Amino acid sequence: MATRLPKDYSPSETEKFMSARQKEYFRRKLLIWKDRILKEAMGTLESLQTESLKEPDIADRASSETDRSIELRARDRQRKLVTKIETALGKLENGEYGYCEVSGEPINLKRLDARPIASMTLEAQEMHEKMEKVHRDD
Repeated sequence: MATRLPKDYSPSETEKFMSARQKEYFRRKLLIWKDRILKEAMGTLESLQTESLKEPDIADRASSETDRSIELRARDRQRKLVTKIETALGKLENGEYGYCEVSGEPINLKRLDARPIASMTLEAQEMHEKMEKVHRDD
């Protein structure tokens, strides 16, 4: 049974971390985000199927192909985002959501609200990015 939330509910630091209300809030947020992405992807697919590649002018055809390429790259990023959303939803189900995968510490609620797929605390994320930069510069 889903937890009922008031319309103006927002997670608060004063309540128990990952309470039933917080879990329901983030579950809904993730599902709405996923649904919006999937609807946009369907619109792109329909658009690509109905547009004609038979542009008479070579410059127009090149422009159309460039636009399609950009759109497909954006959709690929969205596809990867859907995978992260599904992972976050799985973590909600098994009780791991909201906790840093590095330290095990709770992730700040404001961070989760801004980026519901966050899997690390801000500190762990910054350390991760520094390490990536060090290894990339080798």
